[in-house]
Amino acid sequence: MMIVGAMCGCTAQEREAGCDVFKTPSGITVKMYCIKHGSVRMQVGDKWIYVDPVTTAVKPETDYSTLPKADYILVTHEHFDHLDSVAINQLTKPGTMLITNARCHDMLGGKGQVMANGDVLHLPDEVFTTLEAVPAYNNSPDKLQFHPKGRDNGFILNLNGMRIYIAGDTEDIPEMADIKDIDVAFLPCNLPFTMTPEQCAHAATMVKPAVLFPYHYGQTDIQQVVKLLEGSGIDVRIRDYQ
Repeated sequence: MMIVGAMCGCTAQEREAGCDVFKTPSGITVKMYCIKHGSVRMQVGDKWIYVDPVTTAVKPETDYSTLPKADYILVTHEHFDHLDSVAINQLTKPGTMLITNARCHDMLGGKGQVMANGDVLHLPDEVFTTLEAVPAYNNSPDKLQFHPKGRDNGFILNLNGMRIYIAGDTEDIPEMADIKDIDVAFLPCNLPFTMTPEQCAHAATMVKPAVLFPYHYGQTDIQQVVKLLEGSGIDVRIRDYQ
């Protein structure tokens, strides 16, 4: 992966929207846009990927009908701030691939391709080649009710040699030590549901991404993550994922 720069390669409007630009090893441009909370959108070449798009459940309201239609929509789990049928409908076009876990699939009336922890989906796309579903869960005794083990997904996107890890709602679980060669990671830091800043920093040291976007961080003092990772060699970028 080549990092073009935090905002380089974006138009003025894109910079205002919080655009970060990367290049895959084969030279394909990858643009990442911060929407809010756990909602991310990416442009990979001419393809659009959305993760956990949400309209009104998280402020400010997002009207996805004004954004490019999705080639892929990934939904990590069923909570209202991640699964939003209105956003999915606004983004869907003929050929859009919706990928969820079993619970979301049922809640959407049978829509979407189901993936479970450990599944690998080989995609009919020369840019977005495979998608891996990895565990995302709570393991602290006082948080087990939020995200039980085995239900929800994190995702690893393989973009023609560039690997992006989107953790979903999780703590710093042992399985993160098995996640290798990550170029960009999105790790949640939202008490009391996911990680403390210390846990987020620990997760980052296990995954060792080149670039880290702490996301879904609510009222957390996210600058603590930056301080904890000073000297780690990880490029920590704070965007408006409150």
